[in-house]
Amino acid sequence: MDFKVISNSELDTMELAQNIESEKFPNMVICLDGELGSGKTVFTKAFAQAMEVTDAVTSPTFTIIKEYEGDMPLYHMDVYRLDGNTEGVGIEEYFNAGGVVIIEWASTIKDILPDERLDIKIKSLGENKRSIHLIPYGKKYEELCEAVV
Repeated sequence: MDFKVISNSELDTMELAQNIESEKFPNMVICLDGELGSGKTVFTKAFAQAMEVTDAVTSPTFTIIKEYEGDMPLYHMDVYRLDGNTEGVGIEEYFNAGGVVIIEWASTIKDILPDERLDIKIKSLGENKRSIHLIPYGKKYEELCEAVV
């Protein structure tokens, strides 16, 4: 079952991220996709804030992976520049590191993504409006979506 949310503002997107964060669990993997400026980093920043991450959260485009400490570790990845080549990066190691993994541009590395995860596709419908499509893979993620949507 897929879930669709319409966000009418950046605040709506942030609220959705915070609601998902409230249901987080160790080894959670969230895969974000959407065109540039669609709100992937806005989502991640709101999620991190809800996790009590105090560092400034920025897109890790050039570093690929940023690690943050909060009430649980947060591993924020931007795999756009990898162009699908993950050899030697060690992304898979984070999937079972006990924290939350959020991957921007995740569809570019779909071959290594875990079977159980939450895919979130964000599409711009105008200046502030977004269509947010949540696709859960696995029972925990289905239950999470049912709880927050």
